[in-house]
Amino acid sequence: MTLRSALIATALAVVHACKVSADPLTVEIAKDLFTDAQLVSDPIEVDCTLSGGAETRCIQLTFKPEPATYEAGPWCPKSVDDGPESSGIWFYEGEIVDADGAFFTRLSALYDDEGWQVFDPETGQIFYTATKEACELAARPNVAEEYQNHCVQCLLEFVDEGHTVTYAIPVEPIAADRPNDLRGIGAGVAFNGIRIDEPAPVKAILGAYTIAAFDDCAGHVNPAVGYHYHAVTDCLEGVEVHTHEDGQTHSHNANNVDGDPIGLALDGHFIFPHLNADGSEPEGLDTCFGHSSEELGYHYHAGVPGMNQNLGCLTAQVGCSAGEAGETCNAAATIRRGPPPPRD
Repeated sequence: MTLRSALIATALAVVHACKVSADPLTVEIAKDLFTDAQLVSDPIEVDCTLSGGAETRCIQLTFKPEPATYEAGPWCPKSVDDGPESSGIWFYEGEIVDADGAFFTRLSALYDDEGWQVFDPETGQIFYTATKEACELAARPNVAEEYQNHCVQCLLEFVDEGHTVTYAIPVEPIAADRPNDLRGIGAGVAFNGIRIDEPAPVKAILGAYTIAAFDDCAGHVNPAVGYHYHAVTDCLEGVEVHTHEDGQTHSHNANNVDGDPIGLALDGHFIFPHLNADGSEPEGLDTCFGHSSEELGYHYHAGVPGMNQNLGCLTAQVGCSAGEAGETCNAAATIRRGPPPPRD
């Protein structure tokens, strides 16, 4: 570990030890939070081992990874004449841009590389992955040669029937001795049951002369994860958090500046939109994009849409994000430790 990484880890550990804790996650709260998700079965409380070795209790949630409240897509335009209404989006220089037909005609200039040949100059047709086989050969770090210079899209119908994703999220965050890298696990899960993912491997995607377009909600599909997000946009609405006491339902975070959370991080902390409820920037965010408040305890704010970073890292010990229903979560055996790497 470098000196800088060690200092960051020490600072995060000290801050985290002093944080106010939110109410524990329960099965009842989980049911309320995930009402818009395609839950395959009711949430259950299970034993689990977190990334730092803590043995505790987790809420296990199993989802069909497809949005239930809107239709995913579109992604790739078919022609250079296609406008934003029939196309997706992309990240360029920290901002979201329309990945429409005109965008594909400008790729050589945008990236200063004449190797881009993503459309037929005679017909104007854009080369894109139209089959499951093409999707599988292109939506990977080592893009098959025949699918370089393509717009890469995988449709929901390409995901195996019955495919589910199971998360085990600790009922209460447990402090970690160092921040957790997001690679291979993602950041968390939105309250619509969709994975809030780690950064997209943009350097590898562009290196193969491909664009892995997102839809307008910054989501796209791969065969392993299903539909997932690489940015938090206005498509995700906040959910008011409640606790249950003596059969009564009480507002947990009324009238706080942060607004309402849009998901749960894999360490049990809430994820909020990038901006506060009044449109202002959140103050005092740490390396992982988190801070504390009296009303909410410690929580995260998603990164700026377009920056390709939903969270910077995870401050507490992490549960599991890619299991199957009934499996016992042992994150200590599978999750990478240490500070996050530099972004591409």
